[in-house]
Amino acid sequence: MNTIPFSSLPLAPALLENIASLGYTQLTPIQAEALPPILAGKDIIAQAKTGSGKTAAFGIGLLSALDFSRFSVQALVICPTRELADQVCKELRLLARFTQNVKILSLCGGVPSRPQTESLEHGIHIVVGTPGRLQEHLDKGRLLLDELRVVVLDEADRMLDMGFADIISAIMSSAPKQRQTLLFSATYAEQIREISKRFQHQPITISLDNSHHDSVIAQIFFQTEQANRLNALGYLLTHYHPESTVVFCNTKRECQDLAAALANSGFSVHALHGDLEQKQRDQVLVRFANKSCSVLVATDVAARGLDIKDLQAVINYELPWDPEIYVHRIGRTGRAGKQGLALTLCLIEEMNRVIALEDYLHITAKWDKIGSFSTNYHERFQPPMATLWIDGGRKNKLRPGDILGALTCAGGIAGSDIGKIDIFDEQAFVAIRQNQINAALAWLKKSKIKGKTFMVRKSA
Repeated sequence: MNTIPFSSLPLAPALLENIASLGYTQLTPIQAEALPPILAGKDIIAQAKTGSGKTAAFGIGLLSALDFSRFSVQALVICPTRELADQVCKELRLLARFTQNVKILSLCGGVPSRPQTESLEHGIHIVVGTPGRLQEHLDKGRLLLDELRVVVLDEADRMLDMGFADIISAIMSSAPKQRQTLLFSATYAEQIREISKRFQHQPITISLDNSHHDSVIAQIFFQTEQANRLNALGYLLTHYHPESTVVFCNTKRECQDLAAALANSGFSVHALHGDLEQKQRDQVLVRFANKSCSVLVATDVAARGLDIKDLQAVINYELPWDPEIYVHRIGRTGRAGKQGLALTLCLIEEMNRVIALEDYLHITAKWDKIGSFSTNYHERFQPPMATLWIDGGRKNKLRPGDILGALTCAGGIAGSDIGKIDIFDEQAFVAIRQNQINAALAWLKKSKIKGKTFMVRKSA
């Protein structure tokens, strides 16, 4: 077990104090391996499973390399999806609280580019973005990388899987040759090695065990038939009764169809796939993370970067072809030493994939039997929370404390009945216990927040 304290690192006292205030005391394995060479200015290529603490590793490193007196882009983090980019931005802003001068900007598609351009004109220290939108700003001369010091490629393997190889090459070629390049990937595929050869200088390789021990994640397999697969999934959800579950499918079509079928059976469910508009994606992820939705049916690409605390179960409705994708899927449960549950449905013709998993993970698959389940509609263990949508966000200077105060001080809603509050640029979401949702909605509809009236409704 890693017992290296953050205080052992050569970090600025203010940064160390802020890290301690966030509850970080001991380095995770990836942080212990990666931070010393990162702080020394070395290039690294690191392989680590989801939830390993890699964002804090490169975040602390790049914050230590910045000159806060110069308002120019000095660090660039490239992510495969907006969800991951938003997640990285949030963590970087928390880590950067030790100084009020640092400016962090998200450059992602799915939202208007004009506000992003205006922010760039005012000076930014750190840019976090997706390949397509970054290239757009580079091509139009809005994003200047002349003073770039650090580039981070986060989940590089997924970006290559999504077809971003040429765009990444173009972005990297626009950066100064004298820079630090940090590459994080779940796999060491040939394309990853090629990217490293082209854009890194004598990188230090860091590889942590990607496997998951049975004591952390219980992996159970169930043989079924294609015609009975939906019934089998219904049985798993009702038998194990997890409060939050991600169900993985291999295609967008299967994802949509399955979510509709589960909804027709009475489950609280949403689908996450590439055809959703960005505002729809935000709402789906918010509701699942704040426990207003019990089941999330997702494709691998859409779920990339998904980081949900206390995710109780992952179900493979369809087995992936690649064992590494299986590992990445189940790695979302059983985090921080908590017990996780990974359930996998398997057709007889897919047994060769299970054998490949056994070889890859050095395990013997544990099998169990499927019980009976009726797909007839019945309201099944509805989530503990519901979500209110508010037509106002950061651009309205709205903060979580403002919403909390409006509900608790004047509205009479107990703080214990209020869950996660998420603020976006133009909208906000607040989780309320089911038995208090109508009272909270009624109060906010007739009241003001920070002296302003906002449109409020229950998020469906």
